Amino acid sequence: SSHTERSMMSLKNKVAIVTGGNSGIGQAIVLELAHRGANIVIDYVAHPEATESLERQVAKLGARSIGVDADVSKLADLRKLIDAAVKSFGRLDIMVNNAGIGRDRAMWRMADQDWKDVLDTNLSGAFYCTREVAPYLRAQEYGKIVNIASVHGLRSEFGLSNYCSSKAGLIGLTRSTAVELGPSNVNVNAVAPGYIRTTRLTEQVPAEILDRVRERSTLGRLGDPQDVAHVVLFL
Repeated sequence: SSHTERSMMSLKNKVAIVTGGNSGIGQAIVLELAHRGANIVIDYVAHPEATESLERQVAKLGARSIGVDADVSKLADLRKLIDAAVKSFGRLDIMVNNAGIGRDRAMWRMADQDWKDVLDTNLSGAFYCTREVAPYLRAQEYGKIVNIASVHGLRSEFGLSNYCSSKAGLIGLTRSTAVELGPSNVNVNAVAPGYIRTTRLTEQVPAEILDRVRERSTLGRLGDPQDVAHVVLFL
């Protein structure tokens, strides 16, 4: 790529929070943003060692990062995450709401907790993050919010009532946030990936469904975390 194209895409000294940043799509996003010079705050709940190894990769790319033990579905944890970003790096520019979980089963077999956990993480977590970063982004009249939704926010398959509802809700939240923060020069977008290889969510999907997806895909393959990261970088 040409020098101008590279400099246009420079995120030097910008600060990004990426939720669910230590695996799959989140990790690809972290590395892509770090490669462009952004400093990154990553939350982790269960895998501090994955976060430490990711921090080392970020350092190799010449950027700085910190890991914070935080669960996005808990408001107190989120505040800790945002405080850590501002304390460590002095500012906040980019919020990527990527944390997501799945608890797939037929609606009539779905436990209350399976519904609640998925909605709390995938939708409420993104709302809380957005609400808590909004004052910083509005005050500086600059910011980018990218929500990682899903093709399942637009259409469904069997056993995904909780996941689909959360991702359709996230698309609605994206539209509302764009309307409310647009006047403060804050861009808000959603990316809706299809089936992406090498993510914890895809591991649970039966092989015949993945084969069908490959056949229907324009590219004749499953998506790659890198594909999503490039779109996030562009936004």
